[in-house]
Amino acid sequence: MSAAADVTGPRPGGNRVKAFLRLVMIEHSVFALPFAYIAALTAMYLDGGSVRWWTLALVTVAMVSLRTFAMAANRIIDREIDARNPRTAGRELVTGAVSVRTAWTGALVALAVFLGAAALLNPLCLALAPLAVVPMVVYPYGKRFTDFPHAILGLAQAIGPIGAWLAVTGSWSWDAVLLGLAVGVWIGGFDLIFGCQDVAADRAEGVRSVPARFGVAAALYASRASHVVTLGLFAWYALATGAGPLLWTGLVVVAAAFVYEHSLVRPGDLSRLNRAFFTVNGFIGIALFVFALADLVLRGLTA
Repeated sequence: MSAAADVTGPRPGGNRVKAFLRLVMIEHSVFALPFAYIAALTAMYLDGGSVRWWTLALVTVAMVSLRTFAMAANRIIDREIDARNPRTAGRELVTGAVSVRTAWTGALVALAVFLGAAALLNPLCLALAPLAVVPMVVYPYGKRFTDFPHAILGLAQAIGPIGAWLAVTGSWSWDAVLLGLAVGVWIGGFDLIFGCQDVAADRAEGVRSVPARFGVAAALYASRASHVVTLGLFAWYALATGAGPLLWTGLVVVAAAFVYEHSLVRPGDLSRLNRAFFTVNGFIGIALFVFALADLVLRGLTA
């Protein structure tokens, strides 16, 4: 057996849980969780003024489990495409570090946990839970039938803040929709940047995306436009919920982060793409949560 096979292949007695968590990139929940918390805490502030820790814990479980299901399903559905792309050929399902059976098992366990958390939250969350699952499954197929799979990803991510708000109030809120749309357009916009690195492989394999169809330059312009819209939606949300100066300060910080992100990537230079995608967007989520939380506490949110 070669050294490469020994490193990448499955190991008897190996830690399947750790391999599965690598598969679903559990640490990247940082992109979605902060906005679910902003929605939940804002709803709590407007509906009584105090933090409901049990509800917040269930929101966390629901968010992480649904994202875990979505990532596992994505990896399972895309494993043959991943095997033909040099960038993704080292993923766990391609190398055999995680078996398809293990991935399906993990995905279904995560789905069951999500549905259980939704049931514990309130009847509306349980009723809408199956609808939340649909775009998670459709997204990996999107690159097979549309040039705009980034929009499907954005829709999937918009569900998080909306669901978190519903978890608190048990009723529909257009304020939550504004925040959800802002998050969806933001994530769809930075997915346009991320997709630029796969243009050659996508075109060779017939995988569809904005960068593959229209080129890297067009995708980067579309990403910038998306993030301008994102800032507008965040501002609209701040106005609708009566945000104080700290949240507005957070939006200024986010605007500066967007400018920096787009300064890192050029059509002829994608060498700093990972910094733009992972570092900057991780910072945006955490920074806006910190400012939003501080703003809510200043306005009277109590533990």
